[in-house]
This record gives sequence, structure tokens and C-alpha cells, in this order.
Amino acid sequence: MKFEDYSISSEIKKSLSKLNFRRPTDIQFKSIPPILKGEDVLAIAQTGTGKTAAFAIPIIHNLHVRKIKGRGDGIKCVVMVPTRELAIQIFEVFETLGKHTNVKSFSVFGGVEEGPQIAKLEKGIDVLIATPGRMFDLASRGFIKLHRTEILVLDEADHMLDLGFIKDIRDLMTYLPKKRQTLFFSATINETIKKLAYSLVRNAIRIQVSPKNPVARNIDHSVTFIEMDDKRFFLERLINENKESKILVFVRTKVRAERVVKAMERVGVEAFAIHGGKEQTERKKVLDLFRKGEIKVLIATDVSARGIDIPNVEYVVNYDMPELSENYVHRVGRTGRGKEKGQAVSFCSKEEKEILAEIEEFLGKPIKRLSIDKDDYSQTIDFSAESSADWKTLMKEHDESLSKVRKRKKK
Repeated sequence: MKFEDYSISSEIKKSLSKLNFRRPTDIQFKSIPPILKGEDVLAIAQTGTGKTAAFAIPIIHNLHVRKIKGRGDGIKCVVMVPTRELAIQIFEVFETLGKHTNVKSFSVFGGVEEGPQIAKLEKGIDVLIATPGRMFDLASRGFIKLHRTEILVLDEADHMLDLGFIKDIRDLMTYLPKKRQTLFFSATINETIKKLAYSLVRNAIRIQVSPKNPVARNIDHSVTFIEMDDKRFFLERLINENKESKILVFVRTKVRAERVVKAMERVGVEAFAIHGGKEQTERKKVLDLFRKGEIKVLIATDVSARGIDIPNVEYVVNYDMPELSENYVHRVGRTGRGKEKGQAVSFCSKEEKEILAEIEEFLGKPIKRLSIDKDDYSQTIDFSAESSADWKTLMKEHDESLSKVRKRKKK
């Protein structure tokens, strides 16, 4: 079935055609019809399968039709997301798909001045994409009014729970009408998520895509065993052997992100970091440059990169193994988006082998091993620009020491 066969407005079809979107992905094919009918949906689908368009297309259509019929003003749809970057990304999808419709979308999030956001809200919008903190702040002060909301979307619901937003989600319910359509999207599901989902949806259509294999088939993912202190040498090698490739590197903390950037700088490799400790404007600038390919290496934490759709990422590197098994799926899912092929490799130290075992249990199968023989391992370190620089430093110090000895002897 093609998008042109769907009962959606010609204005949306025009936008889809310009984007060269001809046929829906599996999650879109299964989600669009029930959402168009106004049914609640609980959807579980691996990252990179087109979840955002799966709910954006029918929501924009329904709101567009209602506005034509003269329905009242006010925020009609709330999309709740865990991070600023995801809020911006989803807003861009709504703007692009709804370009030729009368549906107005906007995103609010923390880390930036609230004045311009308040001014935009006062002009009137139909779709609000928001992170919990800023949204509740503005709602409590009366700048966001949700009494006319007809649709609630919880996107990346599992990550919102990881970040401790369950209370915020519960609090949101007090602002919304009880009679509404609820769409619950998540890449993974466990008992906690299931309990939350069924407390929010009513007679929901449950959709699950590729549940037996959380990692998309077009992602070639493997693990190799590297000692913690040696990881920087192997990252340097991978980057230098793939200089034209876009490489996304995951680390555990923002401190580690900065350290890896510095380590790459020492060997002449340009890399940039994105994490919660940076200003929103800087984070957005770095992400935009990475999307355009003007930055080739991005070092990121899970919080800042979760759910972000960046085209043409050829490699994902788990420099640090993720502490949560579910995050492995989200990390490697940053490559191999849609129909693209992708490579993902994890650097596992002996201290992280227990984490690896947990990830493999979650996946239900072992991750492919990438073996490195002893000679190759040693040569990677020996031929590193950092090792070369250290050798030159030692030689310089040795020469200076000899010079001092000679001067003493002359005296």
C-alpha cells in the first residue's frame, strides 16, 4: 500500500511526496489506520522504524480536518518527550509534514529563555511538543492551557521512566480532559512500562513490530574486547580508517565525553561532545553540523542522544558499555535508520563483561565477537599518534638530560 492510497488530506500527501516517502514502514502501516479512527494505541517498535511519522501523519490529518470544520482554538494535541533534542526533532517532523495544512505546531523545553516560548504560545498553537519540566512550569503559571486537549502522545516512554518522569506523567493527567485519545510509543517494554501504559490507554490497539529481534536486521553489530585504558587507541584507529564516515560514539557520563574529546584532540582527530552539561544553543549547533556532515565524530551520552534521528550515521561505537540493557538497542539504532545499512561496535573491557552478559540476555542471543590478535592489538597502540607523541617527548627529555650532563662536565 502506498501513501497516496490512504484517506489522508492532499496537503499531507504533497509533503510526503516532496520527502520522497512513497510507502509506509511496518509501524506506520499498522499505526496510521487506528489513529485516524481515534483509537488508543500502545505501540512497541525498535528505534529507526519511523515511529514519529506513524503518529504525526494521522494526528495532522485529523486536526486539519477538524479546523476546516471550525472546531475551537486551543492546544489539541500534546506530545510528551524525555529530551530537548527529541522535542526539537519531533517539532521539525510536524512542521515538515504539516507545511501545507492549517495545523500549527510548537515545542517547549528548558535550557533556553522562556519569553519567546510564551509569546508563541499566546498566539495559539494546535500541537505542543514538550519536555516535562518546562511544560509543567508554564502550565502551572497559566501560559499553557490543556483543557481542550484531545490527543496525548507519550514518545520514548521507556526513557521517560528511566529518567524518573513517571510522577510528571501522572501529574500531566490532572491537566488533561479524561475523554481523549492516548498514543503510547516505546522501543522497549517491561512490566513497569506495561502497567503505566494500561493505566493511561482505553481498549488500546496493541502494535508490536519485530519483538523477537530488538536490533534492526540492517545493523551489523559486534563486540570486541579492549582494556579500559586502551579504548582511545582503538577509537583513533577506527576513525582514521573511516575518515569520510559519520561516527557516533557513546560514553557513560559527560565527564567521559569531554575526556574522549581531549584524547582525540591529542592525536589530531577533530571530535565534538554533546551532553546535558552544555548549553542548549551549543548542543543544537553541534547536532545540526553533525547532521549536515560538517562534523564527522560526535561523542554523546545516552540522555542527550536518545531518540535523535541523524541521517547517514555509518558507525555507532559503544566506547563505554551501556549500564541499562535497553540502551544498547537505542544506541545501535542510531545507525541503520529506515532502509540504510549500519555498523555498530562495542568496546568491552573485562570490568564490563557482566554488563555484556546482561545485554545479551536482554537480546536473547549473543552479540557477534570481533577478535583482535595480540600483534594487531599491540600495533594499534604502538602506531597511535599519541604513542608517537609520547615517544618524541621522551626523546626530547632524553636529549635535554644529555645536554645538561655535558654542560656539567665542561664546568
